[in-house]
Amino acid sequence: MTSVIFSLEMSRNEIAMRLLSAESGVPLTNMRAGTLSEPQWLDIAKHMGRVNNAPLFIDDSANMSMMEIRAKCRRLKQRHDLKLIVVDYLQLMSSGKRVESRQQEVSEFSRSMKLLAKELEVPVIAISQLNRASEARADKRPMLSDLRESGAIEQDADVVILIHREDAYDKEVRPGEADLIVAKQRNGPTDHVSVSFLGHYSRFADMARI
Repeated sequence: MTSVIFSLEMSRNEIAMRLLSAESGVPLTNMRAGTLSEPQWLDIAKHMGRVNNAPLFIDDSANMSMMEIRAKCRRLKQRHDLKLIVVDYLQLMSSGKRVESRQQEVSEFSRSMKLLAKELEVPVIAISQLNRASEARADKRPMLSDLRESGAIEQDADVVILIHREDAYDKEVRPGEADLIVAKQRNGPTDHVSVSFLGHYSRFADMARI
């Protein structure tokens, strides 16, 4: 499935390393430090071709505007039949023009992505930061109102999935687990799913069935 990631936070190399860690099962810390055993080198070599040959485009251009993203996606749709767009992350985008407020600017990005998805008939995954409101609550689970800098994100999105890890606040509580909270689903129910968080491999996985 031809996909594109517009990464405004991490470099192309950082993303590629995370993908390789997730696919090979070699811890990211070992890859960064270069402290790899022979079996780990073999695992990396075995999966390197799969990662390199994946129909995935990674664009790590700095200060990317919505206009640039739209133009690049249109070209990819025409030339490679683009099937998925990922933007990481929304609050790092720049319009390159003066606006009344940052909230208004992020709202414009959100609406533009909604229109882009409709135009190209391609799902758009827009990663968003959360504000710190949940940290002041007894229940730390994030809510729709915690989406940072714009209520338009909540309004425009067809689906909103929030990630919550209790061990981020208390390492003794549900270590290695995460909740994927389906806080909004335009055409279906809301719920949550518990998964395993494999941070050393930069991935989530289904919970082991006992």
